[in-house]
Amino acid sequence: MKRRGSGVLLHITSLFSQYGIGDLGPCACRFVDFLSDAQQSYWQVLPLNPTSLESDNSPYHSTSAFAFNTHLISPECMVKGGFLRKNDIDTVPDFPCGTVDFNAVARFKERIFSLAYDRFIQEKTDLPDFYDFCRNNSWWLEDFALFTSLDQQYKGSLWSNWPDEIKNREPSALDAMRQSLKMKIDKEKFLQYLFYQQWQELREYSRKKGISLIGDIPIYVHYHSADVWTHPALFQLDERLRPMVVAGVPPDYFSKTGQLWKNPLYRWEEHEKEGFSWWIKRLEHNLAFFDYTRIDHFRGFVAYWEVAAGERNAINGRWVTAPGQKLLTVMKNRFADLPLIAEDLGIITPDVSELIDRFGLPGMRVILFAFTSDPSTSPHAPHNMKRNCVLYTGTHDNATTRGWLESDASPEEKKRLVTYMGREITAEKLPAEIIRLAMMSVADTTILPMQDILGLGGKSRMNIPGTDKGNWQWQMKRNQIDPFVSRNLAEMTRIFGRT
Repeated sequence: MKRRGSGVLLHITSLFSQYGIGDLGPCACRFVDFLSDAQQSYWQVLPLNPTSLESDNSPYHSTSAFAFNTHLISPECMVKGGFLRKNDIDTVPDFPCGTVDFNAVARFKERIFSLAYDRFIQEKTDLPDFYDFCRNNSWWLEDFALFTSLDQQYKGSLWSNWPDEIKNREPSALDAMRQSLKMKIDKEKFLQYLFYQQWQELREYSRKKGISLIGDIPIYVHYHSADVWTHPALFQLDERLRPMVVAGVPPDYFSKTGQLWKNPLYRWEEHEKEGFSWWIKRLEHNLAFFDYTRIDHFRGFVAYWEVAAGERNAINGRWVTAPGQKLLTVMKNRFADLPLIAEDLGIITPDVSELIDRFGLPGMRVILFAFTSDPSTSPHAPHNMKRNCVLYTGTHDNATTRGWLESDASPEEKKRLVTYMGREITAEKLPAEIIRLAMMSVADTTILPMQDILGLGGKSRMNIPGTDKGNWQWQMKRNQIDPFVSRNLAEMTRIFGRT
């Protein structure tokens, strides 16, 4: 990412699809075509790990750091691959327009997944690639498939409430469960294989079109996950295997009471003893699917906000140091180019910036943040931009640019915006003006949320930090991207030397 380029931030779920949720099939390929026609270089997505209804389908609260969200599997590609017949997907629920109904999607996908797996078993399809996939990924796939099957068996109860012999992973007890749950376990492996196959096809299509894919690694993992159950020694758990302290961030721009994420915190000394092997595997696995990856909450590698388990919010916490330099040194030795983006938003201290600079990583800047204080000194203002950064008009946690001016911006922020731009700008026209500022900046890389490219308002926001209901649902509508959008973005990209 050392040359000038630009791209688009759009999660897979937000693609238009007649099957209720964006997927890895024709709708994703059409979006790659749009990116190519618009002279873009990058497509950035949110984490692709499994989501759950209990966690509001947040991609940042997953049951696995290694598995993938099988709801993103394309029904059309399943037909093309021979796993379904065309009439299996002819009857589709009346999904809502412009929003994802995750409950309805889960019911529909489970029906066709069961059809596909039953047919796979009955016809005894010979799939050498499937067995290769299971063998090559057994180091995480076996535990994940067992965890998911046990989660269904115990009806969503926290793994720490499972029978002691299962909770404590006694070998004989696990072997017995593997036998009794074999069909469910094998089905989970089958679905992970389908995702893998479809993603590889999409990635190859993106390569041919000149589009690099940017992934996203949440720094923490969910407590109720295969990772914590499998590797409890790597996390700060008590004698009952419950979290002693949890992750979050103190009060900031996004929330007056901070954000209480409730993820278990790492026992960094244990990671260091193992040479950070779990982290190396995690990054290596991610980079097998993406060209670059963003590390969410990068500052947690330097110091993290520790909150006692049971607190109602994140106000009463403390900063604790983490071995970020040691971890990144090991990563650098394993991955020479270290294709990472450091998410360094929020409360950033000099030691965080020093670590980012020491390893030559691009940090993140968000233009709208320039107006939360004096733009003359803000690192987010275009005139203060440095080349080695990724500049956004907004992220998945921000209001859309139009929605910000219409509803979120304070009178002081609006005044600073007018002073900086030199004139009054309507909310309808602001997204295009802010995009132009981003594209003409010296930042090597500019990433634009699709909502801003389309000039959408606040109802199209992806997430409101500090809330846990009603997020992650926005979805594009059919034909929302017209040829004018593509031509306009391509022309701006060319003018500002980002083709």
